[in-house]
Formats: sequence, C-alpha cells, structure tokens
Amino acid sequence: MILFVRKIKRIVEKSNFIMKLLFCVVIVFLIRAYMLFAKNKMVKKEEKGMAVHVVKSGESLWAISSNYGIPVSTIVRINGLTPATNIVPGLALYIPQNGPLQIRHYQVNARDSLWSIAQRYQTTVTAIINENPGLKTSASLSVGQRLRIPSPIKMKIATLGFVLPFSLEASIQSLEATASHLSYLAVTAYALTNQGYAFMRLNDSGLVERSRQLNVIPLLMIRNLTNQFSPELIGNVLRNPTTRNNLIMSLVHLAKQRGYGGVSIDFEFIPPARRNDFILFLRELKARLGGLILHVNVHAKSEDLPQNPIVGGYDYRAIGAIADFVAVMTIDYGYPTGPPDPIAPIGWIEQVVQYATTQINPRKLQISLPLYGYDKVVSSHVTAAMSVQGAQNLALTVEEPIQYDTNAQAPWFRYWRGIDEHIVWFEDIRSYIEKYNLIDQYQLLGTTFWHIGLTAPQHWEYMKNHIDVMK
Repeated sequence: MILFVRKIKRIVEKSNFIMKLLFCVVIVFLIRAYMLFAKNKMVKKEEKGMAVHVVKSGESLWAISSNYGIPVSTIVRINGLTPATNIVPGLALYIPQNGPLQIRHYQVNARDSLWSIAQRYQTTVTAIINENPGLKTSASLSVGQRLRIPSPIKMKIATLGFVLPFSLEASIQSLEATASHLSYLAVTAYALTNQGYAFMRLNDSGLVERSRQLNVIPLLMIRNLTNQFSPELIGNVLRNPTTRNNLIMSLVHLAKQRGYGGVSIDFEFIPPARRNDFILFLRELKARLGGLILHVNVHAKSEDLPQNPIVGGYDYRAIGAIADFVAVMTIDYGYPTGPPDPIAPIGWIEQVVQYATTQINPRKLQISLPLYGYDKVVSSHVTAAMSVQGAQNLALTVEEPIQYDTNAQAPWFRYWRGIDEHIVWFEDIRSYIEKYNLIDQYQLLGTTFWHIGLTAPQHWEYMKNHIDVMK
C-alpha cells in the first residue's frame, strides 16, 4: 500500500489543487479501509479467547508483544519467563485474548442432533457447522464423532490439588495462590503403622482451617509410605480384619478431629491377592465416614490385569461404586529412573479414560495432570524432577530449542552437560489444552494436580480464563 501511495503522490505533485484534494480523500479512504481490515482480523483472532504462539527462530518478545498488542511484561508474567533470558525456538507462549466464545469439545451420543447440541451449548447449528468442516446436517452425525463447539459456556469441573506440607508456610502460600482453581485440597500428611493405625507424618496445622476459609474442601490424604510405597505394609493391614478395622476407625477419628471434609486414599502397589480386601476396606470406611467424602486414587490401566503387581489390586468397577469420586493417576508414563519418555502422553491417557469410563461413571472420574517435568541423563536414567516452569526456563538457560511431539502432545528438549546427554520432558500450554479437551470430550468430573507447590503459571492462567471450578 505504501508503494501505491508514493506513486500517486508523484503523479499529483504536478497536478492542480483539485487533484491534490482528491488525492487526500483517497489516502484517507485507504487508511480507514486498512484499519478496518486490521480490526476485523484482530476480532477474528479473539473469538476463541486465546492464542498459543510458538516462537520461531529470530523472534523477540518485543516483536511478539507488538503483534498481539500485549505488553512484554504481561507475556513474561503469564508464562513464567525469566526477564533477562532470551527466548528459544519452540517455546509455547500463552496469549490471552478478549473474546466471548470458548471452543468446547464434544463426542456425539445416540439421539443427538445438531439442534440439541446447539441448545446444550447455547450456540447455533450454523456456528457448529462452520467450526466442523464436512458437517452439513444432523444426518451426517455418527455416534462417537468428535465436534468442536463454539460456546459462551465454560467447561465446569471439580479439581483437587495435592499439597505436601514439608513447610507449612510454603504450603499455605501455595494454597492461597491456587485456591480459586481448587474444589478440594488433599493434604498429603498421613501414613499408617503395621497395626493399621493412621498417624500424622507431616504437620498439617493451619492448612485445614485456611483451606476452609478459601472455600476449598480439605481432605485427609493417607499413603502406604515408609521410605517408599510399601506393598507389604498395606497388604498385611488389609488382609487382617483387626488391623483393617484399626485403620478405618483411626482414619474416621482423625478426619473428624482435625476438621477435614473427608479422606483421600492413596494406597499404591496393593498386592493383587488383597484386591477384594481393599474393596471390603473401602466399603466399611465409607459407611463409617457418614457424610464425609471418600476419594480414591488408583494407578492407570487400559484393561483389567488382576495379577499385575502394579494395577492388579484395583477393581475399578467396585471402587467406583463405593467412592464419591475416583482419580486415575494418568501421570508417570515416563517414570523416574526409567528411559526418557513423555510423562503423560495424550494417546495413553485416552486409552486409560476409554477403559475407565466403562467401569466408573464419568461424572465420578478424574484424571491427573502433572505440574512437573523430568530431566533425565540418557545413559544412566538418573532423574531430576522440577516444576514445569523450571523445565521451560531450563531450556531458555541452556539455549536449546524446544521440540513438540505431536503423537504424545508433549514438549521436550535435549542438552549436554559435560559428556552427559540430557533429555527433558515436561508440560506446556499446548499439552494442557489437549488434556482439558479430553476431559471435556468424555465429560469427566475433572482433574487432580500433582502438586500445587510446583509452579505452573501458564496452566493457572489458562484455567482462570477458560474453566469454571465447582465450589
């Protein structure tokens, strides 16, 4: 447009007054038309309420800031960047935009029509058709078909954050920072003895009271921990009616005495032989808890493997029938000391969800989201855990580009320290969005976060703008 204007200017410089006036009118018209085009383009970009910008080689924060009309300081804050650090190619930046519509994800059921789906999401049939190329009428719908739905209605879910109160002050700060995004707080402070008595391993003083003040329901979380998860400990307690009763009575007593709203069970590596005993324990515990909540965490599996030492102790269907809600631990696919693998690849999570929803009511089912990454030495598998913010900023510090695995829907990068090759897998705004879309598509109850002491600014900002939390 600038070259065009210059050519016209050279022509009219030798022309009379009327021609010069006409030139000015044309220029004003062109400028206004260009501004209107730019405005319309920006509105279109804002309709979905956000942008995810993946940094390209040679880009700067200043240029990205100018493109989106957002201050550099805001981009830095929202994405948890270190101000003095350069950005690298592949870094995913969350850019909130003003806009009335969300894109919801829906899986078609029997008897659905475009009209009924539009009514549910307060949108129009035309809007749904426009968002889904190839879709024309309700006759083209098929059961299981996945749709993108423009809607003013945010996804509403129940969330649970785990807290490890090694430091009460730090734990309360983490709670205060995330409370608006939490329905429940699981205080990971309790274990059990060989005789089945629950006891406090970490001090929870003040956490329960502060949680209630912030409108978050606190749950007493118990784990079969000694120095690590002990299948022998929980197996011996569950198989003996006396020690099993000791555990039930002591849990109920502690939950009521400490002011908790319920209990969260995290017994891992339950021996397969104790599978039925675990169900007896849960049934009796739920009866004794009365109006208090029973939340159960289970290892992830995509089929029933009754003899498997990791998942064999969990009868999903029976657990789901007893518990108020169940969290499937869809984390640590790439586990500490194992080979470098994604922590929560989307394909694996969906396989787990597809199986779990055949056993447990989806409205009682949560999946787990990791707020951490793993830095692994490739040769030895020595593993260092860090927050997702720490993993992201490590890439910036070592100035290595971030890759994105489209199959796993997860970011990773490689760097060298001396002669040791490191690979870091973590989560970013792209991978979190994929997981929330899955929750929406399968209409699950919600998610859990391990754990809220780990910083994840992008994630919490996304939740603030796109998700309503049940309270």
